[in-house]
Amino acid sequence: MNTETQTVKKTETSKKVNISGAEAVIRCLLEEGVDLIYGYPGGAIMPVYDELYKYQDKLHHVLTRHEQGATHSAQGYARVTGKVGVAIATSGPGATNLVTGIADAQIDSTPLVCITGQVTKQLLGSDAFQETDIIGISMPVTKWNYQITKASEIPEIMAKAFYIARSGRPGPVLIDITKNAQFDTLDFDYKKCTKVRSYKAVPEVKEQDLDAAAEIINNAKKPLVVFGQGVILGKAEKEFKAFIEKGGFPSAWTILGLSALPSDHNLNVGMVGMHGNYAPNKLTNECDVLIAVGMRFDDRVTGDLNTYAKQAKVIHFEIDPAEVDKNVKTDVAVLGDVKETLAKILPKINKNSFSDWMQKFKEYDAIEFEKVIKKDLYPEKEALTMGEVINQINETSKGDAIIVSDVGQHQMITCRYAKFNSSKSNVTSGGLGTMGFALPAAIGAKMGQPDREVVAIIGDGSVQMTIQELGTIFQTKVPVKIVVLNNDFLGMVRQWQQLFFDKRYASTEMTNPDFIKIAKGYHMQAERVSKREDLANAIQRMMDSKEAYFLEVNVEKEDNVFPMIPSGASVSDVRLS
Repeated sequence: MNTETQTVKKTETSKKVNISGAEAVIRCLLEEGVDLIYGYPGGAIMPVYDELYKYQDKLHHVLTRHEQGATHSAQGYARVTGKVGVAIATSGPGATNLVTGIADAQIDSTPLVCITGQVTKQLLGSDAFQETDIIGISMPVTKWNYQITKASEIPEIMAKAFYIARSGRPGPVLIDITKNAQFDTLDFDYKKCTKVRSYKAVPEVKEQDLDAAAEIINNAKKPLVVFGQGVILGKAEKEFKAFIEKGGFPSAWTILGLSALPSDHNLNVGMVGMHGNYAPNKLTNECDVLIAVGMRFDDRVTGDLNTYAKQAKVIHFEIDPAEVDKNVKTDVAVLGDVKETLAKILPKINKNSFSDWMQKFKEYDAIEFEKVIKKDLYPEKEALTMGEVINQINETSKGDAIIVSDVGQHQMITCRYAKFNSSKSNVTSGGLGTMGFALPAAIGAKMGQPDREVVAIIGDGSVQMTIQELGTIFQTKVPVKIVVLNNDFLGMVRQWQQLFFDKRYASTEMTNPDFIKIAKGYHMQAERVSKREDLANAIQRMMDSKEAYFLEVNVEKEDNVFPMIPSGASVSDVRLS
C-alpha cells in the first residue's frame, strides 16, 4: 500500500488526521459549507492557495482583479443568499486592500470571513517585506479579528470566526494567518462553534417589554413603522408583514430595508431619509407612535435629532443593544431577534386600520408626484433622466430582478423607483457609501442567485473605481447586466455644489473614456443609448441576453435628485425642488 493510499485510509477511518495548516484552512471552509470564495493570491497566502488547487472540485475560487473587488463580491453573495461571504488575500497591500470592503460590511451588518496571509511568526514586528499590522488596522471595522501563529489554532479559530460573523447582528471577521502556521502540521479535528464566552449573540426577549410596547401601539392614533435591514437579516419578512397587516400600520423603509416588503403592498408608504419620499418624511414629525423595526436611526434617516419625532412615543425592535438610545431616545426597547419578537407581540396587538391617517400619506404622495415623480419618470425635456431608465427596467423585469446600485445620484434614484416583489433584491452600500461597490457586488449576487436576473446600476464616476472587475466577468463568464448612467459628473457632489456652494463645480466634471470600447475590450456585449426612442429596445436586448451586457445611457448632465432634506435640517424641511 503506497503512502497516498494510507493517507486516504486514515482520513476515512480516523476522526483526526495530521495535515498542514494550509490544508486545515480549506477543510474548515468546507466544514462550514463554503463552496465559493473570492480572492487574490500572493506570497504570504501561497500555501493556502496551493492546497486550494487540490480542492478545486469542492471549493470554487474566483480570481478578482483587486482585493477590494473580492470583499465587495463576497458582500454581494452574502446579501442575496444570507450566507457568510468569504474573501482571501495575501499580507501587506493585499490585506489593506480588503479594508474598504470590510468597513462597508461592518456598517451594513454583512457576514464576511476574510482570511489574510502574514509573514512568519519570527518576522512579526520586524518590518519584513509585505508585513502590515492588519489586526491593528482592521480592529475598528471588524466584529472580531484574530492572528493565528500556530497551526493547531486553525480549526478552533476558524469555527469561531464563522459563528461570530453569522450570529446575532452579522458582521465581518478577519483571520490573519502567519506563513509558518500554514506550513506547520496539526491533528485536524473540527468542531463547529455554537457559543463564545462573554458574547451574547441574541438578547433574551422580555415579556414586560412586549406588553409595554403593545399597550402603546394599541393606543396609537397615528402610528408609523420604519423598518430596516434587520427584517431581512432576521429572515422575518413573513412575521413583519403579519404585524403591519394586523395593526394596519403605514410602513416606510430605509434604503437597506428596501425589498423586505413588496413595493406594491398597500401599507408600503415609501422611503425615509435624505432623498426619501415626501409623505413618510413629513409625517414622521406628525405621528404619535414611531415603531422602528431593525433599523439604527442613521443620520441620513433622522436629519436633525433635536427635531426628530419629538411628539411621538418611540418603540425600537432591535437585536443589538448598542443601537438602543444611541441616537433616538426610546420609550420601549424590545430587544431580541426580530423574527421572534414580532411573532410574540402579534397576539398582543389589536386588529386595526387608520384610513384617515393613511389618507394623509396619499395626499402628500399626490404632491410629490406632481412636483417630482412626473418629471423624473415621464419627462418632457429632450434629455433622458435616470428615473425613466429605472422605470423602463421595472417594465422589463416586472420587479423580479436583483438590483445592485452603486453610490451617488443614481443610487438614490434607483432606491426611489426600483420595484421589488421579493426580499433580498436590493443590494447597495448604505452606511459607508462606497463608490465602486456595485460592479463586484453584482458578480457576487449573480453567483449567489444564478437563476435570478442581476442588474447593476452604476454612475460614470463609480464604475471607474472598480472597472477592472470587468476582467473577472470576462474570465468567469458570469452573466451580469451593467447599466452605466453617464452624466459626465460626480453627480451627487455636483448637486450639493449647485444648491449650497453657488454652482462652484470644483473637481466634479468628468472627462470620461469610451466605456463601450473598454467593455468590448473585455469581449462583452455593449451599446450606448442617448435617445428616448431607443431606450426600451436596448434594455430589452440587455435583459434577453444570456451573457454579460454593458449598457451605457447618456442622461441629463445637471439633473438633481428630489425630494431632499438638506444636511442637518429637520425631516419636516424636506425640499421638493
